[in-house]
Amino acid sequence: MDAEQIRAGRQRWQERFDAAPTRDADFTTVSGEPVEPVYGPSGRTSYEEFERIGWPGEFPFTRGLYPTGYRGKAWTIRQFAGFGNAQQTNERYKMILDAGGNGLSVAFDMPTLMGRDSDEARSLGEVGHCGVAIDSAADMDVLFADIPLADVTTSMTISGPAVPVFCMYLVAAERQGADIGALDGTLQTDIFKEYIAQKEWLFPPEPHLRLIGDLMEFCDQQIPRYKPISVSGYHIREAGSTAAQELAYTLADGFGYVELGLSRGMDVNRFAPGLSFFFDAHIDFFEEIAKFRAARRIWARWLRDEYGATDPRAQWLRFHTQTAGVSLTAQQPDNNIVRTAVEALAAVLGGTNSLHTNALDEVLALPSEKAAEIALRTQQVLMEETGVTNVADPLGGSWYVEALTDKIEADAEAIFTRIREMGSDGTMTAGILRGIEDGWFMAEIADAAFDYQTKLEKGDKRIVGVNVHADTVVGALEILRVSDQVEIQQNRALAARKAGRDQATVAAALAAMSSTAQGDGNLVPPMLEAARVEATLGEICGALREVWGDYREPARF
Repeated sequence: MDAEQIRAGRQRWQERFDAAPTRDADFTTVSGEPVEPVYGPSGRTSYEEFERIGWPGEFPFTRGLYPTGYRGKAWTIRQFAGFGNAQQTNERYKMILDAGGNGLSVAFDMPTLMGRDSDEARSLGEVGHCGVAIDSAADMDVLFADIPLADVTTSMTISGPAVPVFCMYLVAAERQGADIGALDGTLQTDIFKEYIAQKEWLFPPEPHLRLIGDLMEFCDQQIPRYKPISVSGYHIREAGSTAAQELAYTLADGFGYVELGLSRGMDVNRFAPGLSFFFDAHIDFFEEIAKFRAARRIWARWLRDEYGATDPRAQWLRFHTQTAGVSLTAQQPDNNIVRTAVEALAAVLGGTNSLHTNALDEVLALPSEKAAEIALRTQQVLMEETGVTNVADPLGGSWYVEALTDKIEADAEAIFTRIREMGSDGTMTAGILRGIEDGWFMAEIADAAFDYQTKLEKGDKRIVGVNVHADTVVGALEILRVSDQVEIQQNRALAARKAGRDQATVAAALAAMSSTAQGDGNLVPPMLEAARVEATLGEICGALREVWGDYREPARF
């Protein structure tokens, strides 16, 4: 790219920036010096690699999706929360919103994540402990009581039973009087990463993909603003992968969902904007920034060149970030505040669209209210005080950051090639399914985790408070404990709810859903009807298990 092309590119960007709205904010340094909205080559000399970096808001979106960066809209502060019963979590949500959060993210307990009711034998001792217990649409009513779903974007982190939980969310919105066609939010629904890393599946892969395809079609036709899939690298990284593996496996999964949509005859320019991503922000500051920048560039290129997306919005990679849970330590837990702040800053400098900051005590228990507030304030300090929202991609052009971005991109492309080679037909989907069945993903992540642990034990990698600087004056934390009364009360309420239903209506709704599952119709409408008549999550998932069976991971030694 020569000097004239750089000058023309800057002018093109400037015109788009001038036409876009910007926030009413002070874009100067603490000392009062004015700050330009973006920095790049001066135009006096050529820079042959600049086309790989580009301007914000232009393909390949390395520097961000919008010409204004965070001057137009800052990232969404979306704090992940859920514990106990729906009433307790509702109170926490109101605290987050009152304190300045502008998006909610629901954490579900283990029985809910596995599609089980709270009164099942396998739920004993788990109800409300790692998230909120949701058994039917009535729990969703309580969860979002006095929180207008028409006005608040809501993310739900659940994959195996994502579609029935989504239907319960829609019922709660209907009961509030909301127009469900105008709802905005995100559902995780990423079943590939469950087989790869988190292990919270219900059925064999093919029925799960059928259900996801049904959801994609339903949202495309009925709720166009809602994002039905959030492709998750977070859990892959938390399982022990490297940054490049997290990026590659996540984007490969995303390509698989693109292929699913295309196989349904859907228009990639319509459904691809409904795909979003969820990444981990780990502790290696510059590597994480490079990972996020490479992710946007790879996704844009593949969507355009491999899958035919011509609309720039269909080439955009929108992503949520959560700071790394595995970087938190039980030793000297106050250090976790610093770790979270560094990781959050990396996510922001990498251009995240929304962000969750972990609480200092999450390595020990669910966050206390004090720890949750500190986590929230961490984002607000970054947003309001540091000046990081003034400039789009402020590290763009750094030799180190650009070299890291290129290296992670190259590593990811090599992994894509390997995955495609594993499949029988050259598609990403076939390669992913083969890799799942062969245990390839699991083995690759296990090797990376073992390598890191070995370096940690040798002292090559250092963690403050763990294997270096271990002396401390900090005492034990007071942590949040979920009472066993939550499970007793939840089961009592569930029993009363079941006794008060019209059982014939529930049975008929479940039968209609099962009949659709045996055919090829879209499962979302009959599942929505089942949720409306208070069929429980366990009943809905149980009916589908009767049709599709369970899945057991092949043994690997």
